Amino acid sequence: MKINPVTLPVKDRFALPDGMIYLDGNSLGPLPRHVDGILSSMVTDQWGKHLIKGWNQDDWMGQPMRVGNRIGRLVGAPRDSITLGDTLSIKVFQALASALHMRPERTVILSDSGNFPSDLYMAEGLIKHLDKGHELRLVSPEAVESSLSDDVAVVMLTQVDYRSGRMHDMQKITQLAQQAGAVMIWDLAHSAGAVPVDLASSGCEFAVGCTYKYLNGGPGAPAFVYVRPDLIPNLSPVLSGWLGHAAPFAFETSYRPAADIERMRVGTPPVLQLTALEAAMDVWDDMDMLALREASIHLQEVFIAEVEASCPELVLASPRNFAERGSQVSFAFEHGYAAMQALIAQDVIGDFRAPNIMRFGFTPLYIDEEDVRRSVEILADIVNNRLWDNPEFKKTRRVT
Repeated sequence: MKINPVTLPVKDRFALPDGMIYLDGNSLGPLPRHVDGILSSMVTDQWGKHLIKGWNQDDWMGQPMRVGNRIGRLVGAPRDSITLGDTLSIKVFQALASALHMRPERTVILSDSGNFPSDLYMAEGLIKHLDKGHELRLVSPEAVESSLSDDVAVVMLTQVDYRSGRMHDMQKITQLAQQAGAVMIWDLAHSAGAVPVDLASSGCEFAVGCTYKYLNGGPGAPAFVYVRPDLIPNLSPVLSGWLGHAAPFAFETSYRPAADIERMRVGTPPVLQLTALEAAMDVWDDMDMLALREASIHLQEVFIAEVEASCPELVLASPRNFAERGSQVSFAFEHGYAAMQALIAQDVIGDFRAPNIMRFGFTPLYIDEEDVRRSVEILADIVNNRLWDNPEFKKTRRVT
């Protein structure tokens, strides 16, 4: 698909409140302006008028792969190698179970201490369920390469660390893992729509990711799973759901996996959420990921320089080398939670991760340099004048 050049940012494509500086697209992307109209039309004209006919007439059944192919363009996946549905945790479980099945003689799942906890929890649960002596081995991000050994069955990593924004070298680690005889799984939750990814070139066996962050699919938007095409015909899904069957409406009593990536489907697709995501993907039709990455790096560099010049109490918690960062910048601050609440109260939206990390996402689709400089002015006022020292800002909320 030929990409037409576009000038960033494209703020007019998003329904952001007036005056808000939104630096939290790494947690939940904003609403693209046209999505509500498409979703409303789907509810009224498809669900409302077509009812059950919508599965065929509106091709709800084909949505998971259709949207998967649109995501595939952004992450360098071959056509028909991605499908959607369920949550990211479920997709991690599916990929990990399949990967372990490919290396029955090995027992170690290698991951790092920067991996998202849910991925690790799913690994722990699967290990207990299998009860075959598997081990989840956690090392520091820097020690992954040196920890590869002949007992490692699977290397499971999140490409961009959710706390610090540190970014693994996908090509290098995949190659080393495979040379060691391990299967490679990448979590692209903080990569898809944020940094250029080339799954096909990397050669990795599996990848998973969510769609409600940089892809702007909305809260609870479904996750995706990628399987390298040559592996699909022999893949044995552990969650052998109805819609992963070769012929769901034959209603056979035994499971036969679909011949293609649809074997990684489980249950009925969330059509409303997929419709919102499919509409949101229109934003990406004229986007060049290399240009987006260049713009993101520029915004990050401005932010880091301005914060370090005006907020000496804050300590950079992200890699200083931009090539080692994703599309977020994190600063450590003893009073980070309260300071973030004070920022949010002034409509500069970031978020906090325990124990002391203030996170800021840089999405050039709707953030420009003026937004960055203004956000630092407000942050400096809060930190240097201790505006965070207010009981209201210290109340711990359920979601940070």
